[in-house]
Amino acid sequence: MSYEAIAILMFSSMMLMLLTGQRVFGAIGFVAVVSAFLLWGDRGGYDLGFAAAIKLMKWYPLLTLPMFIFMGYILSESKIADDLYRMFHVWMGGLSGGLAVGTIGLMVLVSAMNGLSVAGMAIGATIALPELLRRGYDKLMVTGVIQAGSSLGILVPPSVVLVLYAMIARQPVGQLWLAGVLPGLMMAAMFVIYIVIRCRMNPSLGPVLPAEERDIPTREKIRLLGAGLLPLFIFFAMMVPFVNGWTSLVESSAIGAIAAFVAAVAKGRMTREVFETSVRRTLGISCMFMWIILAALAFGSVFDGLGAVKAIESLFTERLGLSPWMILILMQLSFILMGTFLDDTAMLVIVAPLYVPLVGALGFDLIWYGVLYTITTQIAYMTPPFGYNLFLMRAMAPPEITLRDIYASILPFVLVMVAALALIMAFPEIALWLPGYVYGN
Repeated sequence: MSYEAIAILMFSSMMLMLLTGQRVFGAIGFVAVVSAFLLWGDRGGYDLGFAAAIKLMKWYPLLTLPMFIFMGYILSESKIADDLYRMFHVWMGGLSGGLAVGTIGLMVLVSAMNGLSVAGMAIGATIALPELLRRGYDKLMVTGVIQAGSSLGILVPPSVVLVLYAMIARQPVGQLWLAGVLPGLMMAAMFVIYIVIRCRMNPSLGPVLPAEERDIPTREKIRLLGAGLLPLFIFFAMMVPFVNGWTSLVESSAIGAIAAFVAAVAKGRMTREVFETSVRRTLGISCMFMWIILAALAFGSVFDGLGAVKAIESLFTERLGLSPWMILILMQLSFILMGTFLDDTAMLVIVAPLYVPLVGALGFDLIWYGVLYTITTQIAYMTPPFGYNLFLMRAMAPPEITLRDIYASILPFVLVMVAALALIMAFPEIALWLPGYVYGN
């Protein structure tokens, strides 16, 4: 059997197992180890799994994952995110669509606190959505705002998904984080522009708050501003030493976790329940990510041994005669397809052994491609009919918001994200300028 046929058989076997409801890491790891046994015998199969596990245990930057996840849960469970929304409520309520704009701002700051899109979705659906509906905002508008805003979670640093990409693609985490800053802020600005234009054209979509609700003492406004800026202080306390080279990535993640803990204690919100919930959820998500990375390393080792990447590159460039850009666009379209039934982490693990080396072989920058990956996967599972985020939103939304509403609400924001993706593909410096400036590349 040819190596190309073996690679196709491995992918088809893995996808079949996923369709039967198996866990992602179980399906990927099982196919990897069984393939190694069949290809290289007992010793090859044992060595493959053992080597992947040892590589994972020696991966020092992996310590950042539990730190960032713990920081995010401390800030969300202690209700510091509530202060953020209250700040936007007071300071932006006088603008038509101001609370929707404030919700995008909330999502940006939540992303800087947590790095997971699920956290932004949960906070937006539980804090912002009921308030926006009660204020008379259009349900299609606000549902789309929360889904689109939560997509910033895997792009704005400290993005957990970019940490995973860095480990699998063997790229510097710091450069990937910096590469996500300008695209993330650009996308947030494009969302805000869309909201403001829509609400100017049709003010009923986002009514202005009554003057009596906005007319509060200046001292209270300043207090709320300080409470809302607390997460930004934590973010800069963590990032500034790292960017300036004073601390390593792991040390900076520990600073962020400690700063979040101290902030919760100082505000009197660090209860036993908050601490226990944060630790339990951090442990659960960290273990899940470790199993997924372990399976990805094993799967990638089989592909390296097969030489499948060179075979696929030869198929696209020599036999089919496709240009590098055409191949890149086809890869992005495949993400859209996979996003109908997989989340961003699963997509990365499945395609990284093939796509990442292929992108490098085609001459594209892997830092830039990491940003393209994050944006494309978020578009993928916010796209009907089976987008991952759509059903997550349905589970969190109140009963009056139907699945049809959710489908209709996200389409304008998906178009905005596609426009942002096209800009970054056309002008790679949007992603590469900041890491190049900071690291002097």
